[in-house]
Amino acid sequence: MIAVSGAHFSWNLVDDARQLFEFAFMVNAFRAGTIVAIVAGAIGWFMVLRRQAFAGHTLALVGFPGAAAAVWLGVSATWGFFGFCVGAALLIAWLRPERGEGYSEESAGIGVVQAFALASGFLFVSLYGGFLNGINALLFGSFLGITEGQVLVLFFVGVAALSALALVARPLLFVSIDPDVAAARGVRVRALSVLVLVLLGLTVAEVSQITGTLLVFALLVMPPATAQLLTARPALGMAITMVIGLLVTWLGLAVAYFTPYPIGFFVTTFAFAAYVGAAALRHTRRRAVI
Repeated sequence: MIAVSGAHFSWNLVDDARQLFEFAFMVNAFRAGTIVAIVAGAIGWFMVLRRQAFAGHTLALVGFPGAAAAVWLGVSATWGFFGFCVGAALLIAWLRPERGEGYSEESAGIGVVQAFALASGFLFVSLYGGFLNGINALLFGSFLGITEGQVLVLFFVGVAALSALALVARPLLFVSIDPDVAAARGVRVRALSVLVLVLLGLTVAEVSQITGTLLVFALLVMPPATAQLLTARPALGMAITMVIGLLVTWLGLAVAYFTPYPIGFFVTTFAFAAYVGAAALRHTRRRAVI
């Protein structure tokens, strides 16, 4: 990706902000980034709490063959992201071991899906028969070319995912903290586990279109992990997660606009800095208590 033609950074912040919103594609990029950051914050917070980062990572990698297959078939990569990520989420849910089996069995099943997804991605790139111009964008993200149609798709999918999450938030929190007690109280643990994987698949498909498939964790893991270092209160933690996600996304878009480097790098770097800062603050607090 190259820097936007004519874009230049100065210390005149008003003029810099004007440049950011001078083109329609940047307005769409900020809209899409805002939607993605909020959805990723909500779903990612539960993912980190449930210790399902490996599943999230696998679903992120699945987005690559999905997008590559879509390009090969001549359709929008957006549908490839959503179709493959949701399909993989359902497959992982089906392979998920029954109660009583260990975490190693679940990890093995997820690893199988991950290996097959990566192999499929390279197959679709080969079947394309030519140079896949957007492969760097698929892997590392790009804000160029985001259309109003894509923004609308992200918006409606995001609203649907957040609405479903809101409906099951309380029992899902219960299941995430103590699944055995929740099952004894009659909570449908299995159904909630399948639902959260599907929501995770939808979220990964959305985030992949901004950060690329290899850097999904920048928004899906780092902000919630940072928030959970700062507070154990669910509502406050989720709010902090969304704020961090929005800030790193907006900053990443702004810096990427003025440089020739991919947005995924900057979003990841800013999110990593936030995590390191939170970890240092927590360490300082613990030493002060001692």
